[in-house]
Amino acid sequence: MVDYQSPKNDMNGNKTRSAIPSSKTILIIEDEADIKILLDYNLQAAGFGVIQASDGEEGLLLAIEHQPDLILLDWMLPLLSGIELLRQLRNRTETRNIPVIMLTAKGEEADRLRGLNGGADDYVTKPFSPAELLARVHALLRRTSGGHNNLLSCSGLELDLERKRVMRDGQLIHLGPTEFRLLEHFLRNQRRVYSRSQLLDTVWGGDVFVELRTVDVHIRRLRKAINIDNKTDLIRTVRSMGYSLEPSAE
Repeated sequence: MVDYQSPKNDMNGNKTRSAIPSSKTILIIEDEADIKILLDYNLQAAGFGVIQASDGEEGLLLAIEHQPDLILLDWMLPLLSGIELLRQLRNRTETRNIPVIMLTAKGEEADRLRGLNGGADDYVTKPFSPAELLARVHALLRRTSGGHNNLLSCSGLELDLERKRVMRDGQLIHLGPTEFRLLEHFLRNQRRVYSRSQLLDTVWGGDVFVELRTVDVHIRRLRKAINIDNKTDLIRTVRSMGYSLEPSAE
């Protein structure tokens, strides 16, 4: 059931108003009842619609059915673990672009990296402040609310989905279909590192057999095309991990 309520006091007694429209819906996938109550109260107080699931399998079904604007995902879940659920979300066309914040008691750096490299957009360690969590939710939604926009941009590089046109600093760039999809994916997920396997699943599709080195070939083609006139290389190679699109510091 999805509930919508007007902004009110949060559980810390503070007035909360959302910079995000109240039509935004958040899916909470969490098996601890007290945490679900805390999240539900504060999110509804901030004007969000809320859907809840108590295990990984139910969470996956609700994510596919409702396609929420953001998912709060617990690491340790019954039936299907949070990290496995995250993998399945990223492998499905209808859910791969939904932003995900992981909630977990695991605070070690290796665990954080595992969650982020698995496709999470942010990471909050329990116990957490409701105010901080709401701030992270708002920030992530601001970054990803352009997910359905027709114009994506980064450091003078622009991709127009409606016109199927790419430009950098006003200069037209010609891309092949695969390079276009790669660039779209990177522009939607700036600063996030993707392994070759993740890029294959996301850009080519999980049901298509393509060798990993094919990704390197298309990355080289994309680099050559967008780095015209010796402009700053926006694609970063992360040793032993993969690639990311990084805005220029200039």
